[in-house]
Amino acid sequence: MSFVITPPAQVSLPVAGRGERFPVRRVYCVGRNYVDHAKEMGFTGREPPFFFFKPADAVVPVPAGETGTIAYPSLTKDLHHEIELVAAIGTGGRNIKAADARKHIWGYAVGLDMTRRDLQGEMKKQGRPWEIGKSFEQSAPTGPVTPAAQAGDIENAAIWLQVNGQDRQRSSVSKLIWNLGEIIEHLSAAWELAPGDLIFTGTPEGVAAVVAGDTLVGGVDGIGELRVRVA
Repeated sequence: MSFVITPPAQVSLPVAGRGERFPVRRVYCVGRNYVDHAKEMGFTGREPPFFFFKPADAVVPVPAGETGTIAYPSLTKDLHHEIELVAAIGTGGRNIKAADARKHIWGYAVGLDMTRRDLQGEMKKQGRPWEIGKSFEQSAPTGPVTPAAQAGDIENAAIWLQVNGQDRQRSSVSKLIWNLGEIIEHLSAAWELAPGDLIFTGTPEGVAAVVAGDTLVGGVDGIGELRVRVA
């Protein structure tokens, strides 16, 4: 097959302990999915889950033991970090039941949902879509995918983030408002999930701004750390 322009390269993530890579198809993100983060954003209660997308090429693969680099993005003066557990889908489907959802997860990774908070806030005020605040280049640095069988008790794992060695976010995946199974049940009712999809499952409280020169180190117990420097 020939193309009139050179097609983009396949976005992919390293796989822990293996030479093969995990190809990325779509990037789904769950909004306000930890109670205390919802509160710090001005919301309370267990609202119905909602989702937004990042383009696959927003993913910045960061190999184990390395420090990835992202550029401070244009148009913003308030770039925020959001550390997240990322589920990598290996088997797709529609209308997947929560009880069956774990069978569809190939593995897990640590990701950062970088957010132009000032732009997101302005769009909220105007009742317009958030994409300008969420879906920009290099907005999804992500570490290696750990196969699910090697990830341990992921639903009770600690999740944390430090900026320049100081704690910013620290919680547990057990505090998700909508757990992994419920997230996949809701997502697959609206979209057909497919192998290669990533699901950013939400961030705990403690989101705050970073500036050029900051180093972010975050992790989820059982699947390692993610190190990123803001250039």
